[in-house]
Amino acid sequence: MTAELGLAGNRDDRFPGFDVLAQAKHWDVATRELIEDRLTTSGPFRFFSRVEAAAAGALFDQLLDQREEPRIPVLELIDERMAKDATDGWRYDSMPMEPDAWHQSLAALDADAVAETGRTFPGLDWDTQAGILQAIQDLGSKRWHGMPASQVWSLWTRYACTAYYSHPAAWQELGFAGPAYPRGYKNIGVDRLESFEVRDVDPELRAGAGE
Repeated sequence: MTAELGLAGNRDDRFPGFDVLAQAKHWDVATRELIEDRLTTSGPFRFFSRVEAAAAGALFDQLLDQREEPRIPVLELIDERMAKDATDGWRYDSMPMEPDAWHQSLAALDADAVAETGRTFPGLDWDTQAGILQAIQDLGSKRWHGMPASQVWSLWTRYACTAYYSHPAAWQELGFAGPAYPRGYKNIGVDRLESFEVRDVDPELRAGAGE
């Protein structure tokens, strides 16, 4: 399972030998089961239609710069979340309810792509997709298909980032060992590592983190 999901290493080898899943034995049962569910996300979409899933998948790849496999299954995680109606619990009063906002915004994204190129969003090359998204972001608070563009952008990025960083493959990339409960941490302080943590070998990134 680890190798299939690309967890055995990390994209830049910043944390040599680190394996976040080796810490699973330290998590409580409920946490471990929750995280294992994220590793095995699969099956038919329950919230997104086939057309919406294609547009959303291309959108999330763009937002998170996931250009090749193995990808973190952001689309599947968000589909599962929305199928359970597990929304953020709030919304802008100028936006539709979140399920409707997803349906409307993905349809609008395809509509923009068709109007500009004659093809739906997932059928476009990477740079053309990026240009369409940049045009939406550049609208700021102006209306885009009846919704404030900045608030649509907020919806897309909130959900995409939450899904991405909820997955152990992202933790692997960051050198994050997962939930601290019930083990906890004892070496509190700047640049003090636990025995199960691995030091970042990239000096520039370590310096950017305040070291």
